Amino acid sequence: MMGPVLAACLLIILSTAWISQANGATCKKDGGVCTCNDQTKNVDCSGKMLTAIPSNIPTDTDNLKLDYNKLSSLPHTAFHGLNKLTILNLNYNELQTLPAGVFDQLRNLETLWLSQNQLKSLPQGIFDKLTKLSILQLSDNKLQSPRRSVDKLTELKTLTLSNNQLKRVPEGAFDKLQNIKDLQLTNNPWDCSCKDILYLRDWINDNKDKVTGAQDAACGDQQSKAVLEITEEEAAEDCVYPNTTTAIPTTIITTLASSNDDDIPELPVPQENFQKFLGYQEPDHLPTQPQCLMSISGYLGLMMSLVPTSAAILYVIHFLKKA
Repeated sequence: MMGPVLAACLLIILSTAWISQANGATCKKDGGVCTCNDQTKNVDCSGKMLTAIPSNIPTDTDNLKLDYNKLSSLPHTAFHGLNKLTILNLNYNELQTLPAGVFDQLRNLETLWLSQNQLKSLPQGIFDKLTKLSILQLSDNKLQSPRRSVDKLTELKTLTLSNNQLKRVPEGAFDKLQNIKDLQLTNNPWDCSCKDILYLRDWINDNKDKVTGAQDAACGDQQSKAVLEITEEEAAEDCVYPNTTTAIPTTIITTLASSNDDDIPELPVPQENFQKFLGYQEPDHLPTQPQCLMSISGYLGLMMSLVPTSAAILYVIHFLKKA
């Protein structure tokens, strides 16, 4: 007959297995919302109406698709542990800001898509650790201050900044893009009255073969005139931009580049929470009704698979009471 100690150990093991299975529901095969391919190491969470990134994404994931969702913010630990990622797609979300350090661990990332969001500014050095990045898409946002965010991206081949609210770029912003093949700057209200625009004019003129639609990068106040055509007399003003989210600082701040990941404080996360149970990471956003509807079939499947485990747990509890 099973002794009380052995029965208690069995109860702990069964409970731990149940909790682990419940919290690991990221892939559909486990009751989650994402499609996971073990062979290609792709995790596809596209178009799931997600308001938070699913938790427990496999650490060996190479390609993570989170496009066409409802993400409005990201925790700074969103991609911690995913250092094998080479492709990250966050297109077509509702991101308004990016937390400092959110991409720091993605040292192998080669492609980052952030187009079709609502980004107004970028933290200084946000991309500094992504030294292998080849493609960076930031088009169709509300960027007013890209700052000198691409200084360290010497391997960058494609950079899209079209359809934003850019007025200028700081002196030397593109000087280190030695491998750039495609830079998109169209549909921005470039301020052609200030001397600062002359750097962009000269850079475009020296790299016409690398700028898509070089002639279409036009002045904001007179869209018929290209930045390339601006003269020193027209750009005579010595404009001063305040150091706010609508301005672009002309100095490089390297705090992020020199900081360690350990310096970034961890945010406390409740251990028990309905959102966590369904496989979501961010406790501030409970799943929306569409999310719950899409997850319910997987949730029910998980419950059915746990019936034998639950029966075993009840048996052990009954035995312990008799003992």
